Amino acid sequence: MRNQRNERIMLDEKKTVRTSKFLSMVLRHNPDAVGITLDAAGWVEVDVLLAACAAKGRRISRADLDHVVATNNKKRFAYSEDGRRIRASQGHSVTVELGLEAVEPPEVLYHGTAARTLPLILAEGLRPMSRQDVHLSADRETAVRVGARHGRPVVLVVDARGLAAEGHVFRVSANGVWLTDRVPPERLRQADA
Repeated sequence: MRNQRNERIMLDEKKTVRTSKFLSMVLRHNPDAVGITLDAAGWVEVDVLLAACAAKGRRISRADLDHVVATNNKKRFAYSEDGRRIRASQGHSVTVELGLEAVEPPEVLYHGTAARTLPLILAEGLRPMSRQDVHLSADRETAVRVGARHGRPVVLVVDARGLAAEGHVFRVSANGVWLTDRVPPERLRQADA
């Protein structure tokens, strides 16, 4: 009995992860994959999203969607205040304007990357690549986790206060990710091991 329950929980967790990854792809990178259009701020009506997913053979119930939004450890998705719309919190490669206010950053922020990318980053700085913004973390531990997704993690310390003094704008997404346009190499250093 206990093994069956554990297997069901593991299956539910795998379903949640698959659903979260699928929604990330749709809401951040390719809304055309299910035939939806995001508004200028990245929102789509929940009912439209669920119907479009079902029409493409990917049935997601509102309860499943609620579960993904509530339990995603990175808080990748957010509902509108009335709960009728949904969007990705950040990380878009499609053009959206999240409407985030500029805020004063802390003295330093962190960026996690793979060791193999370090020489290029130290030469050219951090660029958004396929995304709209460079993503930074408020704490070193988060940066380590981000970097570990891509290989052996390396943490870079970003002189956020210095960048702000030079006119770089910082914003914070709904899930606590710090966003800015770029980070030149002279405002980066590798964190001590």
